[in-house]
Amino acid sequence: MRRNKEQAAITWLRIGALAAAVCLAGAGLMRREHLEVLAKAVRICLECIGIG
Repeated sequence: MRRNKEQAAITWLRIGALAAAVCLAGAGLMRREHLEVLAKAVRICLECIGIG
């Protein structure tokens, strides 16, 4: 019986973590932060090969 309660608690914790991750990813997309990350990645990549 105790094992079932522990498993249920772990399951709810995983669901909560997944829900938080989805909400935060959605907030980042709404703020268009993915475009900033892409721009920085391009700059770093160009600097590595000596163009930027």
